[in-house]
Amino acid sequence: MTYAHWTRVSEWPLAAAALVFFGIYAWLVIGEPPTALEITIEVLLVVIWVIFVVDYVMRLVLTTNRLQWFVRHLHLLAIVILPFFRPLYLIRLVSLVGLLSKASAFRGQVTMYLVTASSMLILIASVAILDVEQDAPGALITSFGDAIWWAFVTITTVGYGDLFPVTTAGRLVAAGLMVAGIALLGSVTATFASWFVERVARPATSEPATAAVARGDEPDQEAGNAPQSAAEASAASSRGSGGTPSA
Repeated sequence: MTYAHWTRVSEWPLAAAALVFFGIYAWLVIGEPPTALEITIEVLLVVIWVIFVVDYVMRLVLTTNRLQWFVRHLHLLAIVILPFFRPLYLIRLVSLVGLLSKASAFRGQVTMYLVTASSMLILIASVAILDVEQDAPGALITSFGDAIWWAFVTITTVGYGDLFPVTTAGRLVAAGLMVAGIALLGSVTATFASWFVERVARPATSEPATAAVARGDEPDQEAGNAPQSAAEASAASSRGSGGTPSA
């Protein structure tokens, strides 16, 4: 078993585990599961946690440079230790389901990834902030609608200030969403700037090609007349010297 093989084999099971965990997590936060299902829910959460622990240990064992891998994959450790980070693994579904392959240009792939990642981050942050804020004294975010609105204005770096977290855990969620929002906004800005520059530069680069197409018959005519002009010049030179033109 190699690291690459384990990564390929574990992608879909981990994505499914993250999806199930997020569904249960959202149900526990937004809804009120029946008491009879509490044991089943607890067992499912433990099984999902074991799946992520096994994946983390296997990756750490199979990699060649363990220290370097540990430093570069701290987010996987956070997914194992902190439960509300596990839904972040769902972002990998963007590449797994082949959505990116449907966009022919790299810019289209980046745009699709940004839209999907932003939607997932807003949804995940909404559930997380509602989980830590709804029962806190003096909390302003007490419904899922408020949580969605707060996550949307936070990730877009608008921040109206009408809703804000009052707990330490809520502020940590907010800080993470702010950083993600700045990164996504920078990526969107760079993508549109690249598109704008390409659109502006396209007419200038297409003018020589358009002129060449408009004069498409001229090179052929000149090429056809070239041998005749050379023969005439040779004959004229021979007549001037009194000799016979050579073939």
